[in-house]
Amino acid sequence: MSSQRRGSRIDDLPDWARRLAEDYGATDIEMMQDVFFGPLIDRRSGLRKDDLIELMIDARALRGDDEPWIRGMLLATSRNAVEILDEFGGYRSIARDVIVEVRLVTHLRKPYIEDEELLTFEKEDVRRRSSVHEQAEKQADGNDDSHLWG
Repeated sequence: MSSQRRGSRIDDLPDWARRLAEDYGATDIEMMQDVFFGPLIDRRSGLRKDDLIELMIDARALRGDDEPWIRGMLLATSRNAVEILDEFGGYRSIARDVIVEVRLVTHLRKPYIEDEELLTFEKEDVRRRSSVHEQAEKQADGNDDSHLWG
């Protein structure tokens, strides 16, 4: 059976989650918890990058005696898949079509809008992608003639 969200301290987490939180370098997760009540401006909830989560997989997608729960740290999401670092340190990309339930065990990062490190990373990533895109367009349009002789 799946472990429940058990508190706001690292010591309260299930063993697999405590190991990942310690490997991550998390020291205080108490301030990372969701806020569901109070003024709208102060509320924050939902999945975040690096969350520790549990996914229940549809039994029809499992082989034989496979465990229906996959536990780990959320790395990324896309339209079709959820990517996690599982409790054993393996990378897994799981199709959204086979996920029945997602359980949040704990957040390891601040909410998106308050996470300066993540916002800085995303700005740099946009710049890098833009540069790569411009370079690809130049090469595709034939503007990059440096390979020609004469």
